[in-house]
Amino acid sequence: ADCLDFVLQDQCDIIDKHTQSGLDLVEKYVKFVKERTEIEQNYAKQLRNLTKKYSPKRGSKEELECRFSNHQAFLDILNEMNDYAGQRELIAENMMINICIELTKYLQELKQERKTHLSEAKKAQQSLEGTYKQLDNSKKRFEREWREAEKAAQYAEKTDQDLNATKADVEKAKQQAHMRTHIAEECKNDYALQLQKYNKEQNQFYFTDMPLIFSRLQDMDERRIKKLAQGYILFADTERQVMPIIGKCLEGISRAGTNVNEKNDSVVLIEQHKSGFERPGDVEFEDYSQGINRASSDSSLGTPKGPLELLGKNRNKTFRLFNKKISCPPTVPFSTPPTPSPANGPPSPKFGRDPLSYCLKEINKTVKPRISSFRTLKRTSVDTEGFTHLPPEQRRKRLQQKIDDISKELQKEMDQSEALGKMKDVYEKNPQMGDPASLAPQITQTAQNMERLRGELNKYEVSFLNPVMPFEFCLHNQNFSYVLFSPGAISDDTDSSQAIYTEFDDDFEEEEVAAPIGQCTALYNFPGSSEGTISMQEGEVLSVVEEDKGDGWTRVRRNNGDEGYIPTSYATITLNK
Repeated sequence: ADCLDFVLQDQCDIIDKHTQSGLDLVEKYVKFVKERTEIEQNYAKQLRNLTKKYSPKRGSKEELECRFSNHQAFLDILNEMNDYAGQRELIAENMMINICIELTKYLQELKQERKTHLSEAKKAQQSLEGTYKQLDNSKKRFEREWREAEKAAQYAEKTDQDLNATKADVEKAKQQAHMRTHIAEECKNDYALQLQKYNKEQNQFYFTDMPLIFSRLQDMDERRIKKLAQGYILFADTERQVMPIIGKCLEGISRAGTNVNEKNDSVVLIEQHKSGFERPGDVEFEDYSQGINRASSDSSLGTPKGPLELLGKNRNKTFRLFNKKISCPPTVPFSTPPTPSPANGPPSPKFGRDPLSYCLKEINKTVKPRISSFRTLKRTSVDTEGFTHLPPEQRRKRLQQKIDDISKELQKEMDQSEALGKMKDVYEKNPQMGDPASLAPQITQTAQNMERLRGELNKYEVSFLNPVMPFEFCLHNQNFSYVLFSPGAISDDTDSSQAIYTEFDDDFEEEEVAAPIGQCTALYNFPGSSEGTISMQEGEVLSVVEEDKGDGWTRVRRNNGDEGYIPTSYATITLNK
């Protein structure tokens, strides 16, 4: 029995250590997964910070550059990386929920179950040990009482054989021996009962109770191993589940690189900064010997007159070239002067570029000491609200964008006004729901906003439909500068007699008349009150001399030879094929 107890105790210790080692492994794996989730979370956080660092701020220059495909591709990459970071966070979250929390909860259940099974084994072992102690005590008592009975029997026999002993002594000794024998028999029976009980409990312990407990511990450990194996699989499946989305993120990054179109970026840049002006003409040859030739030739322009003489003579005369009034684009806001093109017919052989530039150049050549006076010219203020500081094409786009924005805002105010009106009707029909007078301030404010927006919208629409040009516009482009000054741009310290007008001799050869390139029919009346424009009546048919160059103006001619500019949107134009 002692040997069996030792074996049993040894097996229980082995099972105890083995199951505890298994629980320790589960706990260790949970800690491992927790650290993995922390790594994923930190990685996702760093990725998000990285994308935030390189993402353009709202309204910044970088955001405006996203219209280029290479800039937009980089922005797409940042967005995909942000989504990728979200998937890493999802991995960490799923691992924490499906592995860490689940295994931790299961681990607590296993610990409690293990404790219960080991406690049952300990109780069964203690019960068997208690029965064995009772058996051992009854055995020792039986042994002791049997020896006492043997001594009593020997004493009674000895007393019976003793001749000197009395009959009473003999009877007493026999009774004592009989009593001891009876006690010994009772101890013997008790020992037999205790032995039978112990054998029964021992058989129950080794063949029923302990195998059942060990089987339960085995089942518990096998379930622990199976659950841990599922945790191992989840470790891979959790990341595998998001791999398709991660793959889409990577595909998006590749697609962003594929979508980069260098040619389109160049076109976008050109469209964004296209001014609408024609390229400058060739630089004309400056013949310094021309003055001598003019003095000896009657077919030339004649000897140039000094600037003061010219200004004094022509102060109140209109600038004419070849005895014809020069038709320049109207000098009113929101437009730029159209540049002569070959479609207008060949220019005068004496002038390689426009007449005004030539006249200014001639004055510049003959009045060298007065050149410093041009530095005193004052620039007119730039109307940024009307985008007059922009070239025609850019101005057109900005005006259209402004009109769209105001229209959207106006629509919101109109919707709000309609909603307030309906709410007021409801309040009037159901006073318990609210006071209609409480909506008056909001209705008034909304009406004011609508009126203001309609005024702004009308102003920008008129500006868009009536393209005009400021008095002063300066365009600097690589190798040339083209500057127009109005008489009002002269500084106060400059004498008004210095206003620049030029008149050419009447005997100069006539300018070649440009051939019409089409016809137009007026849709509306146009007064033509600005300098360089021509009036027209609705339905009037005019000849097109020069088409719109992107500034919103078209040059036309009447049958009587009058020429000028009209708004392109005011007529239907048909060009010759």
